[in-house]
Amino acid sequence: MAKFNDLVAHIWVPIVVVGTAGTASLIRIMRANVLDEINKPYVITARAKGMSETKLIFKYPVRVALNPFISTIGWILPTLISGEIIVSVVMNLPTTGPMLLRSLLVQDMYLAGSIILIVSVLTIIGTLISDLLLAWVDPRVRLQ
Repeated sequence: MAKFNDLVAHIWVPIVVVGTAGTASLIRIMRANVLDEINKPYVITARAKGMSETKLIFKYPVRVALNPFISTIGWILPTLISGEIIVSVVMNLPTTGPMLLRSLLVQDMYLAGSIILIVSVLTIIGTLISDLLLAWVDPRVRLQ
């Protein structure tokens, strides 16, 4: 029980590091797409008709800018594994991360092959999740 309490007391740092690792790139993607959409004619027309700015932003540019954002979410699942490996090596955590890194360095083909298989499966699952989310968010995707 003492080991579990110690784990709970110290696990928040790796969780924050791994959880926020890709946040900046996702925010940049979303911001760039919203800024591209703001100057489109349909947004200017809605603004000219008197729609409030907050409602306008969320109704038009954000909905269109979500598509590349959701497509990028599929890549995040495999990067969680690599982020866990790096964090566990740097923070000297007793997880499977250092063992996986050592197996790659000494070219242990059985363990390295399993790592590649895990990352491949996570890539497929992440892509499936992002495709399902994209079909749920954007009706244009469902029709094509």
